[in-house]
Amino acid sequence: MRETPDLQATLAEVVLPCADLAPALAFFTGQLGFRVETIFPAEEPTTASLSGHGLRLRLEPVAGDPGVIRLACAQPPSPRHVTAPNGTRIEWVDLDPPIVTPPFVPEFLIARQAHGAAGEGRAGMIYRDLIPGRLGGRYIASHITLPGAGPVADWVHYHKVRFQMIFCRRGWARLVYEDQGPAFMMAAGDCVLQPPRIRHRVLESGASFEVVEIGCPALHETLADHAMSLPTARRLPERDFSGQRFHHAVAAKTPWTAEGETGFERRETGMARASGGLADASVLRPGAAHDLAVPPHHGELMFGFLLNGSATLVRCGDHPLTSGDAFVIPPDEAWAIKGASDDLALLRVRA
Repeated sequence: MRETPDLQATLAEVVLPCADLAPALAFFTGQLGFRVETIFPAEEPTTASLSGHGLRLRLEPVAGDPGVIRLACAQPPSPRHVTAPNGTRIEWVDLDPPIVTPPFVPEFLIARQAHGAAGEGRAGMIYRDLIPGRLGGRYIASHITLPGAGPVADWVHYHKVRFQMIFCRRGWARLVYEDQGPAFMMAAGDCVLQPPRIRHRVLESGASFEVVEIGCPALHETLADHAMSLPTARRLPERDFSGQRFHHAVAAKTPWTAEGETGFERRETGMARASGGLADASVLRPGAAHDLAVPPHHGELMFGFLLNGSATLVRCGDHPLTSGDAFVIPPDEAWAIKGASDDLALLRVRA
C-alpha cells in the first residue's frame, strides 16, 4: 500500500493554462478582484500567481484544460457566467442556495434485504438504498451499518435538509448535537430527529450498529463545520431550527399503547411534535391480533421497514416480507399486514 506523504506545504496553487498573460491578468485583477502575488520574468512576463476570494491561482503557458472557477456570493450578478481570456469559465453561484424539493412522484415499492446492494459512504458507513426511485427525488431512505466497533471517522457537520430522522435498529452509538448537552448513547429502538442545519457528530459505535435514516429531499448537502467544537457550552433543548427542534426518543422510556381497536400495539417516537407536524414515526407490533388493516394515508410518504420478524403485506396481492425488507405505499391507498410473526416489529413513517 502506498503511504501518504508527510505534507508540510503552507501554500497551494491551482494552475490555469494561459498562453497570453496580459489580457488574462487584466481580467482577473480588474474584473474579478484578484491581486498579483508573483510575476515573472520582469522584462516580458509569462507567469503570474494571483490571490483572491480564498483562492490562489497560477497563470502560466502550459497545456491543459482552462477549468472552471465558481465564485459564491450573496447576490450573484447577471449574467452568472463569463469566460476569461485564457478560456477559464467563471461562474457566480449563490452563497447559500435554497433547498430544492422536487415534486413528489408516488410509487409502490418493496426493497428486499436479500436483493439490496450496499456501498460505502461517508465516514466508513455502509449504505443500502431503501427507496431506489427516490419518489421523484423527494425522499431518500437508507439502511446504514457500521460494521466495526470503536471511534468513528466522523467530523462536526450539518445537513441542508427539510426533514431527517434516524432510527436505531441494532447496536449503539455515542452522538453529540449542537446545544443539546453532552454526548449521549443512542440504543436499539431509539429515534432522533435531526432538525435542518443542526451541527452534530458520531463519536463511536458498538459492533454492528444499524440505523434507518429518512430524509427529504433525497439529494441534499452535507457540510463540515470546522469552526465548531462539540459539545457546545450551552444547552437549549427547545431551540428552534427552521420550525423544528432536536428530539431523542428513548425506547426504554416509552410505553407501548393500543393501536386503536386493531389488536396491535404502538410505540410512539414524538417525531410529529418535534418536526412541527412534518412527519411522524412509530413502531408497530402484534398484540392480541396478527392481522392489521391500515386505512389510507392522505399525506405523501407511507414508509415501512421490518425491524424484526416477518409478515405478508397485502396491497394488490400478497407480498411476503422478512426482517430488513422495506416498502412504500402510495397516498390514499389502504393496505394491510397479515400473518405477522410474534416477534414482528414494523417501523412506520408518515409524512
